[in-house]
Amino acid sequence: MKVFINPGHHFELDSGAVNPVTGDREVDVAIKCAKLVEKYLLAAGVQCTVGQYNELYEICDASNAYDADLFISIHCNACASHQARGTETYYKSFNGQRLANYIQSQIIRSLPVVDRGVKEGNLYVLKHTEAVAVLVELAFIDNMEDLALLKNRIDDFARAIARSVTDYQIS
Repeated sequence: MKVFINPGHHFELDSGAVNPVTGDREVDVAIKCAKLVEKYLLAAGVQCTVGQYNELYEICDASNAYDADLFISIHCNACASHQARGTETYYKSFNGQRLANYIQSQIIRSLPVVDRGVKEGNLYVLKHTEAVAVLVELAFIDNMEDLALLKNRIDDFARAIARSVTDYQIS
């Protein structure tokens, strides 16, 4: 099994959501989580790579060129009110829904996050990758409680995602 891990956004061109109080950036959290997921998957014997690009088509092209079986895009959510909290995972296909359910379940069991559920999404990266694809919104970076989890327990998020891949692989 080959896994393509995409930390959402681009560290120089599009940082994604930003916490208005602390300045923490989505892209930095996503990169840290993605590199940890890669480390745990490699340790479990799963072939994987991390790929980050600015353009959505570049992300999909890279995953397709890698001939990935699974595509996991890692993001942080944000909301205008800064009150929303929780984790949600998006999918497009039947097998994507299976993987999304594993990821959502592992994160919810591992961390004190609000369960925002698994949702079908019409997102570019889900539609244009040939692999079974999911997009994980770890937590709300602009909510101070969720931000504390992202800063202090990012390893737990990464381990949960990696466990989900191995669960999916053996199911």
